[in-house]
Amino acid sequence: MEEYLTAKQVAEYLQVKPLTIYQWAREEKIPAIKIGRIWRFRKDVIDNFLEEQLHNKSK
Repeated sequence: MEEYLTAKQVAEYLQVKPLTIYQWAREEKIPAIKIGRIWRFRKDVIDNFLEEQLHNKSK
């Protein structure tokens, strides 16, 4: 089963402020889905996104 995180949980996971996560989600800099007024983030998608960012930076 897929695990969905809140912006606060993602912020804690990435060690940034929740406002940063909201901004990144609005700007489509981080994969997210908005359900009503609430942003949700799939943990596996966030992990894949981070791996891609690491590989792109090393090129």
